Amino acid sequence: MTRRIALFWPGDGRDIPNDLALPSIMGATLQMEAALKKLGWEPYRIEGFLSKPHHAIEKLWPVRDPMIGVCVHWFYGPHTTEGVVGKDNPLLLASNFSGQWPGLVGLLNTGACLESLGRPFSRIWTDATDWTADEAFMTRLEEWCTSGAIAYGEEQIAYDAPVSADAAALAAGVAKQLRDRRALILMLGDTSMGMINGYFGPRLLNPHGFTEHKIDQAWIIDRGRRISEARLDAALAFVQDKGVTFHWGGQGAEDFTEHATREQLRDYLAVLDMIDEYRADCLGWQYQLGLLPLRPPSDFAEGLFNSTCRPESNGDTIATATEADQGNVVPQEMMKRLLKAKGLHQSVQFHDVRWGGEHEGRFVWVLLNSGSCGAYPFSHDPDTLEGVHSYRQPSLYFPVPGGTFAGESLPGDMTWARCYLRDGRLWMDIGRGEVVKLPPEKRDAWWEGTTRQWPFMAADLGVSRDTIMAHYLSNHIAVAYGDIFEEMVALSRELGFEIRILADRG
Repeated sequence: MTRRIALFWPGDGRDIPNDLALPSIMGATLQMEAALKKLGWEPYRIEGFLSKPHHAIEKLWPVRDPMIGVCVHWFYGPHTTEGVVGKDNPLLLASNFSGQWPGLVGLLNTGACLESLGRPFSRIWTDATDWTADEAFMTRLEEWCTSGAIAYGEEQIAYDAPVSADAAALAAGVAKQLRDRRALILMLGDTSMGMINGYFGPRLLNPHGFTEHKIDQAWIIDRGRRISEARLDAALAFVQDKGVTFHWGGQGAEDFTEHATREQLRDYLAVLDMIDEYRADCLGWQYQLGLLPLRPPSDFAEGLFNSTCRPESNGDTIATATEADQGNVVPQEMMKRLLKAKGLHQSVQFHDVRWGGEHEGRFVWVLLNSGSCGAYPFSHDPDTLEGVHSYRQPSLYFPVPGGTFAGESLPGDMTWARCYLRDGRLWMDIGRGEVVKLPPEKRDAWWEGTTRQWPFMAADLGVSRDTIMAHYLSNHIAVAYGDIFEEMVALSRELGFEIRILADRG
């Protein structure tokens, strides 16, 4: 067996994020090389970031040695998958478990992309400064080097859960709604930034009570021109009266003005009109990357859609998935209906599984995504936008100025879920957890250490960090306040999803 192992850098599709992450990826690469050499292997590097699918085809496909993708920032799934699907040489995704750049997010997304395409791979991570000093990491790395795979325990994974008669009855009622009239996802474009694992299409959606209708994002620009100034005036007055704090101007945000917010509200109203026209139930909004140079970020509009308190509201949320991720919008819509049927507030949040750390003897995740988090977590008052702060999206990534929909999520019990594609079938992961209130010093350190402009949720997912890192098949997660765990298990069964329960039963 060869003693050589190829290291490659899966990259973002944009030069700036790759350039910013270069010092981190160089450091992680040196650590991985030292670890491999200590185990008696000979690492070598594939030159440069793989920042286009053709880079993966041209640089990874010819490699027959075992391969390790070094994961320290966000990168696109196809920048790995296109060069490895159809081959069986051992493949490992390795992350430095840091919150500075979303490397864990990239690893989890690309892992899910590989799984959706049936390409075997393994994953490994460490938060050690010196990787060779992390005994668990080195043991796992040696296992992969010698066997081509890493086996992680499944003690916290089950494939069924008990459901009460009341929960089953409530779920049956919601299932009937979806059988009588399929939920229509209005898709503004396709999934973004290489998240091929988040797109299912009508062939997979229809058997489970969902379908889609795609609209080109160019319609947002065309329809936006027809939005009257009077509607924009009313929408801006509404969000200001209901409590949004706008951080217009200031250092690094000089171009973030009232006009930028009005343009975000223009897009919100244009999309609202399309939802009404097509009688859509929920929404997938691509935005990135196609609209980046043309329109302000979609985050403020997405946050409004996931709130009952919004301009021209019909009293409901419109479950919205940023990046047009069907793997999130499906459980969001299901959970929304269950919450309403159970008499709980219907808002369901969309987040990245970004990073995390220890707090009072348990592991707490930082759930943090630029868009699609509604207002309810910040006040627990469905009739207000209090607690929402809108900061300029970082100009390095978002050249056209526009604001976020941010705040600190309040503590409380929650249910979480995620839909994904595995072995040609749709699966649903389901769990219980708790949103945690962190001390201000720790909260600010974690928030500043990730992306301060984005909505923040500190969450115990009710399962160990290592189970999530080893087995979870997405970078995204749907989160709802309240216990609808049994109802979500029952509804997923009723609609024909394979189910997987992630829980620490110890």
